[in-house]
Amino acid sequence: MIVEMTRFRVRPGAEERAAEWMNFLRSNPEAFRETLEPEQMYVETIFSEVLDSVMYLYWYSVQGEGRRSVLESEHWLDAKHLEFWRECIDPEFPPQELTPQVHMAPERVEAAMRPRG
Repeated sequence: MIVEMTRFRVRPGAEERAAEWMNFLRSNPEAFRETLEPEQMYVETIFSEVLDSVMYLYWYSVQGEGRRSVLESEHWLDAKHLEFWRECIDPEFPPQELTPQVHMAPERVEAAMRPRG
């Protein structure tokens, strides 16, 4: 199981578009959930923060090993995701990987996330 949290800076002037993106995701929960299983994404949460007038988005995820990249997906939502990404995420600011220190979940939850085999 992989636990990640990454911070991305929103391009200056794209804050409204990033807010539209978050609204789009909230408006399409069924489609969003369809993309999770193929990517072995067990939990995906997006946070936002504004520091010194700069907007940042944080992706928190709990994923399985050998997951499939969003770039490999043929799902329409993932194509839309990549479109928003190119418009909103600042390529001049390298993603900031936060280091997990402790991850806690009940054993039954972690067991439910492990692939059956």
